[in-house]
Formats: sequence, structure tokens, C-alpha cells
Amino acid sequence: MPGAEGLDFRDVEAFSADEAYLLAAGPGEQSRIYKTTNGGKNWDLQFTNHEPKGFFDCMAFWDRTHGIAVGDPVEDKFELIQTNDGKTWQPLASTSLPPAVDGEGAFAASGTCISVRGESTVWFATGGKVARVFRSSDRGKTWSIAETPMVQGSESSGIFSIAFADVRHGVIAGGDYKHPEKEGANLAYTEDGGATWRLSPVPHPPFLSAIGYLEPSHTRELLAAGSTCLLWAASATEDKSLTFHDLSLNALSFSGRSAWAVGGNGKIVRWVDGLTGAGTN
Repeated sequence: MPGAEGLDFRDVEAFSADEAYLLAAGPGEQSRIYKTTNGGKNWDLQFTNHEPKGFFDCMAFWDRTHGIAVGDPVEDKFELIQTNDGKTWQPLASTSLPPAVDGEGAFAASGTCISVRGESTVWFATGGKVARVFRSSDRGKTWSIAETPMVQGSESSGIFSIAFADVRHGVIAGGDYKHPEKEGANLAYTEDGGATWRLSPVPHPPFLSAIGYLEPSHTRELLAAGSTCLLWAASATEDKSLTFHDLSLNALSFSGRSAWAVGGNGKIVRWVDGLTGAGTN
């Protein structure tokens, strides 16, 4: 993209071969949202963050014209913006912004710290001093907050990714990115829409920066990527049917029974029902 040499792109949401949104994460005006309608030949700048203390992390869409993005706290409240026409982005009313604990924030990492389902439900996950999940059933007008058993307490630890199979069943993944090999409370699940969270019995997962469900989502098969592995699990609620691949990866994208994962140094991995093919570009 012309003029984007200094930007750090962390999230892309595509609706066709021609239409996609792209989020750049960073402090102040480095946080931006672009959109293309011609397969990336041209990109229109839709949003620039003008708050110097702001830092946007992730975005998600209910459909091609209705989306929401979350940013780190400014004056102790998380920043959230939304689009209702696929063209313009507006901040949520200040009275709707959920409060943050000092030292709490979201991780841009893989662009998956926020998730949506249905027509109006949205969740986003945090880390740092605390690791919590925020939930809204009315597109951000009101919020509830759930504590989680995930690793937390340092600026490099917490929840890095959140995904839902439906409005009740979801997973969160994370850890401490400064200690990616450290196993522990890095994977948890909910069966009540995010009101409560339990640690997964999946044994000793290391740091995970991205997680999601393979289709069909009702099977609740998981694929997760981290700095030291690619992990497949039959379910977050069981400790069987696991496959580990010794790969260093950062982000995931799903298409039916297939997935693509990317990592440093141009690494691209394709996953299809347990088979991986890796290459560099």
C-alpha cells in the first residue's frame, strides 16, 4: 500500500475477493482502518485515530457493513468505534465505554482480541495486570465483565485471542509472550456466553497468540497458533485428540476445514485436517 511503509497491519477482514478491511495498530495516528472494494488495487482510508494516547488493536464484523473495533484504554476507559454503513466509523458514546483496571489493555498480536456472533453480541479480551473478558449483547451500548483464570499480572501476559463457536461456547488463549515456552494457564473456555470461564484440561499449552474453530463450528474443534507451536484439539473441554506441530506462528485464518497460519521471516503454513504444508515467501 503506498505510504504505509511505517504502519503495522494486524487485522484483515475480507468478505469477498474484492472487499476487505485492514487495520493498522499503533500509537496515535498510526492506528488506522482502510477498505478496498477492488481486490487491493486501491485502499480508502476510513479512520485515523487522532487521540495521541490511543492504540487500536483489533476489529470484527457482524456483516460486511456493521463492524466494531477496540483500542487500549484512554483515561481509564477502553476505546471502541463502530461502523453501521461500511464507510464511516464513529466512537461509542463515552457513557458506553467500559472501564479498565490500571495496567490493563488489549493485545493487537494476531488481530483476534475481539469476536462477534449473531446480530449484536460482541466480546473482547484483555491482559496485563488482569485478564478479563468484556461482553455486550447490544453492540456496545452496555457491557458486563468476567474475570478469568488465565495467566496475568505482567504487562506481557494475559489473553491474546478470543473466539466463539456460537453465542454460548467460546475459548480464550494467551500466556506470556516474553516467555513463549512457558506452559500453564494459557487456554480457557466458556459454556455460558462468557459469563464464567474455566481452564481447559488440554495439557500444558504454551503461549498461544491466535485461536479459532474449524468448520462446522458445532464440532468445536480448535486450532491455535503460538510462538512455539501449532496446536489442534478436538475440544477445549477434553484432554484427548491433540496434535502439536513445532512451528513458530503468530496468526490464523480459517476457511472450512482448512486454515492458514503466518509467522516471522515470511513463514506461511497451510493446515488441512491435521496435515501441514509450510513454506516461505
